[in-house]
Amino acid sequence: MKKDKKELEKEEEQMINPEEETDELQEQPEVKDEDLSNKDRRIEELEKEVADLRDKLLRRAAEFENYKRRNENDQLNLIKYAAETFIIKLLPIIDDFERSLQHIDKSKDIDSLKSGLRLIYEKLVKVLDEQGVKKMESVGQPFDVNYHEALMQRKADDVAPHTVLDEIEKGYMYKDRVIRHAKVVVSEDHEEHGGNEDQGTENNEE
Repeated sequence: MKKDKKELEKEEEQMINPEEETDELQEQPEVKDEDLSNKDRRIEELEKEVADLRDKLLRRAAEFENYKRRNENDQLNLIKYAAETFIIKLLPIIDDFERSLQHIDKSKDIDSLKSGLRLIYEKLVKVLDEQGVKKMESVGQPFDVNYHEALMQRKADDVAPHTVLDEIEKGYMYKDRVIRHAKVVVSEDHEEHGGNEDQGTENNEE
């Protein structure tokens, strides 16, 4: 397809005057020094802000580590010295025992000595009771493996089978938990005992 005369003339002009195209490129807006200065200032401000935030973050992290360390130490001390209050309450009782022991050889009044020991015992029981430590009353109660440890059985016709007849060693509870089972003597089963007697009678008759 042939180019018309006007197009050819235009192309010739561009070839003859290439500076016009260059001038068009140079007409782009120039970047002023003032704009560069503002950008640099903004960059500096942002860098300073980032540095401040990093410093605050490091401070908070250090404070948290210190808090966590103090909290762990407090918990360890709480566990380590958990019995301190209880021990402090026991010390006056130990003092009473020591005073009694100092005068036990010189004392000629046995009744007074017994009374003093009884008072010390009651004081000790009261302190234990305040801490939630209580004696279990086992005699006359049905045998229960959750509270009792049977050491032996004994014949007793006047009580029901498997009843606690006697305590060899007291049982204790701490709040709602058994900390020492009572060592007890338990009544025999009447049927078992009767069966043995019947068997012995039959053997004698034979």
